[in-house]
Amino acid sequence: MSLKKDLRYVACGLLMGSADIVPGVSGGTVALILGIYARLVGAISRFDARLVGLIVRGKFREAALQVDLRFLIALGLGIMTGIAIFATVMSHFLEHYLSYTMAAFFGLILGSSWLVASMVRRENVWSYFGAVVIGIVGALIALAIVTQHGLGSQPGNIYTFQCGAIAICAMILPGISGAYILVLLGKYSEITGIIKDVVHLDITSEGLVTLGVFALGCGVGLVLFSKVLRWLLARWNAETISLLCGFMIGSLYRIWPFQRDLTPEVEKIQFKRFQPIWPSEINSEVVICLAIAISAVVVVLVINRFAQRKNQPESQTVSY
Repeated sequence: MSLKKDLRYVACGLLMGSADIVPGVSGGTVALILGIYARLVGAISRFDARLVGLIVRGKFREAALQVDLRFLIALGLGIMTGIAIFATVMSHFLEHYLSYTMAAFFGLILGSSWLVASMVRRENVWSYFGAVVIGIVGALIALAIVTQHGLGSQPGNIYTFQCGAIAICAMILPGISGAYILVLLGKYSEITGIIKDVVHLDITSEGLVTLGVFALGCGVGLVLFSKVLRWLLARWNAETISLLCGFMIGSLYRIWPFQRDLTPEVEKIQFKRFQPIWPSEINSEVVICLAIAISAVVVVLVINRFAQRKNQPESQTVSY
């Protein structure tokens, strides 16, 4: 793999990291849009007993090739950089320009949903109908998730482990935000608070245990769920892509630009509750949001057209 490709994957990770900051937007969505989703799922799914055996026998090069380590490192570097760079910037835009920011992401995901839908291979009218039905099911599932309110946290390391496993699965699913799932499960504040304490070297043994259990849950959930996704993409590619596209469409409810704040007393946006509303009048804000959303759709389509001319997109099918 060339340095040029390394930089491309760093850039992909940068976009994924910045997207994860926005409530309701998933890094998995960006990976699917950029054509690296299947490769990412395949690489993660190969963290298995065979990998451990290669490492134990000192076959580090083979181990690195098995998990596509160079790709994962480049992507991971980009994700961490994206989160670090855009966390403050995106928080500012979400706090002061919520409608405009949501309009941009709404347009980006809407345009991207069209592109993802075009990836579905249709052999006849019945396969087309089946893809539509599966997409609708995916949209309804995502809609049911993003309209949930907090479920309340539970004490104990078992629940912390479960939260990590569930949240990390959501993070690699397009349209479903892992951070939002943590908010629903009542663990977002605790986990982010511990991470912030660790960064400031304010470390406690209890906090480290909680973070370790959560990380273990993330690791187990990520590896197991990625194996399922890899298997689905290999055997039912069209159906799986249809379902993922449905997730993206269903998540649009969460980032609808016009929303009423139901919790004005809450300062942090990730803990706020919003109710999507239809604008009562066509004012300047509505016009600007519409223009931003349309522009975002156009940007996605133009970039995709340019990318198709320059390079063949990476296959969405992986071998099992």
